[in-house]
Amino acid sequence: MKYCWTTILVRDMKESMDFYQGLIGLELNRRFSPREGMDIAFLGKGETQVELIYNESAKESDMGNAISIAFETESLEEFMALLKETGIDIIGKPIQANPHIRYIFVRDPNGLKIQLVENK
Repeated sequence: MKYCWTTILVRDMKESMDFYQGLIGLELNRRFSPREGMDIAFLGKGETQVELIYNESAKESDMGNAISIAFETESLEEFMALLKETGIDIIGKPIQANPHIRYIFVRDPNGLKIQLVENK
């Protein structure tokens, strides 16, 4: 068995695409509309992807605090500068898990906690 994708119900597809495609840097694999009022996009390359679903008839969803998804970055310092430029708040301070791993948390446009990790 392999892990395929994480599905995120989004409030605004454009805002979410700007975050995941523009800021995080995930490539768009495919995007389609199975019916009126619904838009689905798969982002990322390789085996694991992020699926964004906009459904105009869906109620608000609670992203909660008990889950996050992580993305690796080359430089945490450079990414934090980019976040500052784009007005995205960092949750807390950078965390040094061990001498080789540092990370921060932000929230995506839907409230999902995103972990940005630097491995050295």
